[in-house]
Amino acid sequence: MKKYILYTVGSIIGVAVLAFAYYAISPLFRTIKADDAIPDASPGVSTPTPPESFSIIDTPLHPASGTVRIVHADNKSYIRYENFKTINGPDIFVYLAKDLGAKEYVNIGAVKATEGNVNYEIPEGVNVDEYRYVMVWCKAFGVLFNYADLSQPRPE
Repeated sequence: MKKYILYTVGSIIGVAVLAFAYYAISPLFRTIKADDAIPDASPGVSTPTPPESFSIIDTPLHPASGTVRIVHADNKSYIRYENFKTINGPDIFVYLAKDLGAKEYVNIGAVKATEGNVNYEIPEGVNVDEYRYVMVWCKAFGVLFNYADLSQPRPE
């Protein structure tokens, strides 16, 4: 009877470990591509402002590249990733944050793509000037994947 209980408990633990490993590791092998058009103004409404470009900075275990722009068009604001490339992960989101620890942030939404050009609409009422960073953050593990420092424009 004891062997049966040990075998059952061991099996349950083994299945739980495998399920967790699949959840945590499998997204790393999935690339999601996008090529969103630059947000454009509706005729007669407003014209997009020429945005500054900010370099994406990766972290040691999460390589990334590309640039981020804040685009204002059609009375809305967008975070635009251009030539973006990062690894995927579980439960990753785009944040506007005041710090790299994501203690004060606005969740802009789930990451739509890990490669390409991607737009994220900034919620109405959010003042981008109050946030220093745009970041990709893993909520499940509380890990920073990459970020752009909005106070440091990319040198042209």
